[in-house]
Amino acid sequence: MTVLFVPDGLDGDRVDVAAARMTGLTRSRVAELIAAGAVRLDGGAVTKASTPVHGGQLLDITSDLDRPGVTVVPHEVEGVRIVHDDRDIVVVDKPAGVAAHPSLGWDGPSVVEHLAGAGFRISTSGAAERQGIVQRLDVGTSGLMVVAKSETAYTLLKQAFRDRQVDKTYHALVQGHPDPLAGTIEAPIGRHPGYDWKMAIVEGGRPSVTHYETLEAHRAASLLEIHLETGRTHQIRVHMAAVRHPCAGDPLYGSDPVLAARLGLDRQWLHAVRLGFVHPGTGEYVQFASPYPDDLEHALELVRGE
Repeated sequence: MTVLFVPDGLDGDRVDVAAARMTGLTRSRVAELIAAGAVRLDGGAVTKASTPVHGGQLLDITSDLDRPGVTVVPHEVEGVRIVHDDRDIVVVDKPAGVAAHPSLGWDGPSVVEHLAGAGFRISTSGAAERQGIVQRLDVGTSGLMVVAKSETAYTLLKQAFRDRQVDKTYHALVQGHPDPLAGTIEAPIGRHPGYDWKMAIVEGGRPSVTHYETLEAHRAASLLEIHLETGRTHQIRVHMAAVRHPCAGDPLYGSDPVLAARLGLDRQWLHAVRLGFVHPGTGEYVQFASPYPDDLEHALELVRGE
């Protein structure tokens, strides 16, 4: 039996779509397993492939899956910094170019593999390649992530993220000047109908709420502080692009390549600067901070200089 936690990025998707993306099986094979009574969601038998899933649910698939192409190869990854470590959690400052965990289609380094290579023992909850992972950052986004080490921490942190009780603060350098200078963007996000790995504002998408405030306004770009109520895949990038202020250096969502080249950016200017939550072991509120990495600091100084 394979037991998986549905990631937040698949919330609202059909169970056959979600299971296919999580396991590497084809949707037709998942449909066969559903028909055979081999797929369960939070303990209940799934009878229809169209059944929606929700982030944090347990998906049980009874079959001899070997999850082809998804393996954890323990090795330390250059640039990954440990901000905090105790018996329940480890807080990581993730550099750009590193994924949260291995996945089909990604052959680069990951936080999970770094922790395994560095000798950290993390929670065994979740799929083998995602054990301990309670949140994710895009490969091209740097900053803070918390990983659960104990089973209790995994359960409590997953629930805290689902209940929007985690304070997630990002800084983003976006093109132009948002009007108003501070505000809230509330628009549903789902899979882009024309691209597998792109998100978009779509009717029927998952509710998504982004709060922003302008910290600095310069000729070509503005530095924003962003607080997320929800944690959808690519949420900040999608929402800022929707109001015509994409993150600098983010061509997937419409940034200006000329500006990116001028600033020396080869990824989106987006950094998870602060992360706060109730510690699952002590019950006390904790907060962690991360400075800008060199590439983002350099780009910001160039913008300020203009």
